Amino acid sequence: MAKYVLDASMDAALAVVATGTILTVCTAQPTTRTEAVTTYALADVVVTGGDGNGDFTIGNGDTSGRKVAVTQQADIPIDTSGTATHVAICDGSTLLLVTTCTSQALTSGGTVTVPTFDLEIADAA
Repeated sequence: MAKYVLDASMDAALAVVATGTILTVCTAQPTTRTEAVTTYALADVVVTGGDGNGDFTIGNGDTSGRKVAVTQQADIPIDTSGTATHVAICDGSTLLLVTTCTSQALTSGGTVTVPTFDLEIADAA
C-alpha cells in the first residue's frame, strides 16, 4: 500500500521555520534560543520571515517532498572570535532550526557569509 502526505501538511511545518527573525553562526550545536543567540553565537543577522516574501522560500524538495530554502546571508559582522560549526534560526522566543556548516575560524571585526541552504521533508515512503 502506498503512503501519502499532503504537500500542505509539510508546508505547514516548514512555514514555522519561515517565521524566523534571526540567523546566528555558532561555535556548537545550540539546543535553546539562549544558546543560539548568546552562549554560542559568533555572528548574527536579522532575517525576514514569510514564504517567498523574505529570506525563506517553500517549494518542491530536491529529491522528493517539500523544502524551505534560506537565502544567502552575505557579509554578516562577526562579533566574537571562535570556530563556527553550526547555523541556527530563531524567532523571538524559540530555536526553530539548527544545521551544521563548514568548520571555520572566525575573527571578531571580520565578516562571514552563510550560503543558501535548505531543510527538506521527504515524501512518505
